[in-house]
Amino acid sequence: MNIGRVVGSVVCTVKDPSLKGVKLLLLQQIKNNREGEIHVAADALRVCGKGDLVYYISSKEAAMALRQDITPVDSAIMGFVEEYSLRK
Repeated sequence: MNIGRVVGSVVCTVKDPSLKGVKLLLLQQIKNNREGEIHVAADALRVCGKGDLVYYISSKEAAMALRQDITPVDSAIMGFVEEYSLRK
C-alpha cells in the first residue's frame, strides 16, 4: 500500500473498454513525508479529485480492484487517507 496526493487527471482519446467510466488520475507519491514520483492511477472509488490524499495499490492487485476480468492498470486508488503520522 502506498500514499499519494492527486495532482491532476489524464485525458485519453481512446482507452481499453474495461476502463469505461473509470477516471485516470495523476498521483504524486508521498514517502517518508516527502514528495516522490508522479504516475497514473485508476480511480477505483470513482469519486477522487485534485488535492485528495489517497492510498493506492500496484501490480496485479490494482487490476483486480476494478472488478473486471483483466484490466490493464498498474496502480489503483483504493481509499482516502484521513491523517497519518511518522514514527521517530
